Amino acid sequence: MRRLFGSVRSRATLGATLVVAVALVAAGAAVLLSLRSNLIDQAGNEAERTAQNVVAQLAAGTAYDQLDLDDDSPVQVVDAGGTLVAANDDLERISGTATDAVRPRPATGGEDTDDDTGQEERDDPGEIGDGTEFTDGSATIDGDTADYRFAAVPVEAGDRGTLTVYAGGSLDAEQSAVGTALTVMLIGFPVLLAVVAGVTWLVTQRALRPVEGIRGEMAAITASEDLARRVPVPGTHDEVARLALTTNETLAALQTSVERQRRFVADASHELRSPIASLRTQLEVGTAHPELLDLDGAVEDTVRLQDLASDLLLLARLDAGERPGDTRFDLGALARKQAEGRANVTVDAPAVPVTGSRGQIGRVLTNLLDNARRHARSAVTVTVREEGAWAVVAVADDGDGVAEADRERIFERFVRLDEARSRDDGGAGLGLAIARDVAVRHGGTLTVGRAPAGGALFELRLPRAR
Repeated sequence: MRRLFGSVRSRATLGATLVVAVALVAAGAAVLLSLRSNLIDQAGNEAERTAQNVVAQLAAGTAYDQLDLDDDSPVQVVDAGGTLVAANDDLERISGTATDAVRPRPATGGEDTDDDTGQEERDDPGEIGDGTEFTDGSATIDGDTADYRFAAVPVEAGDRGTLTVYAGGSLDAEQSAVGTALTVMLIGFPVLLAVVAGVTWLVTQRALRPVEGIRGEMAAITASEDLARRVPVPGTHDEVARLALTTNETLAALQTSVERQRRFVADASHELRSPIASLRTQLEVGTAHPELLDLDGAVEDTVRLQDLASDLLLLARLDAGERPGDTRFDLGALARKQAEGRANVTVDAPAVPVTGSRGQIGRVLTNLLDNARRHARSAVTVTVREEGAWAVVAVADDGDGVAEADRERIFERFVRLDEARSRDDGGAGLGLAIARDVAVRHGGTLTVGRAPAGGALFELRLPRAR
């Protein structure tokens, strides 16, 4: 049961069915109440018309035994004392009016009688009262029992006093119509709900079919570890299609990251192997022939190995998403400090406040200055300036510059453009890659262009501190 209702299709079908069921019940109840109210009003209007007819006769002075009463509807005439003075001949039982009597009693007064003609019509007309009251009850006429809506209409009948006429309108039509409507609803609603559930199930199944395809392909990719595979993209141009596109973009990014990580590990292993092998060789030679030990070379290889390990550790922290600090410091002062003691370096660095990791930004400036020193012919220029919301550090040299086709490639890890340059002079190819990663982590950029002197111009842009 949990598995059945654990699927999106089952929950969607159940939810749609419940919503439609609630709507149908509410609409059905409203229809039944409206139908019943209208039919009851019609019965009341019918009863009021019948009562008004009798009231008109009484107001005209018609004697009780001369009244024209509707034989199909129950009618009572009751005086002020609650005595029944007139009623249908076939009325056998009644409830819901002022009295349950069905046989008239002699009037308490006000009737002129004649021994030969009985009650006679009066000459003085009566007055019809205002206001009609309605009640519900039942009556039996000539053996037929039914429910009625009774209308009570008062009339001032001269010396006969105040009379009240009760007339009933049958509720059979209301009961029949409501019963028929209820039967139709009890039969039709379940059928309609079954249709809604079936259609929702099929539509949801069709809509989720591409999702199942995406899930199956993702499971296959996970099992095979083949990140070159992609999930199928449906041609529906809807949310599912966008999900497939986003999934493929994620797979592509993951594939690129994994390949980059593999290349990084391979390159790092290669770069580490060289100084370690050199250092081991020197130590082995020194062990066998102490007089041949090259201490300067061993120290140089150790330093190079230490720098490479430091670079790899920093790249690992950057790849892990380490957030830079929020320390506020002077970028101009930091640039002057990093350039201090370097030959042929000119610095123009006014105070510009920035926030971040002072150590990492200092590492960027060091890498840029080291790169400029290796490629410059005679001079390196460092300038710091403000450009709107940005703090800009420009490092320019007068060397050969960077070809436009290689201006993005030089920021890749372990990339060296000058293959003729020795590894010791050229480094491991991580400095510019680290510099750009740090710049991006600080919300800035690092680009390379052509310097006024013809060499390379590196520009570091960082958000200026507020």
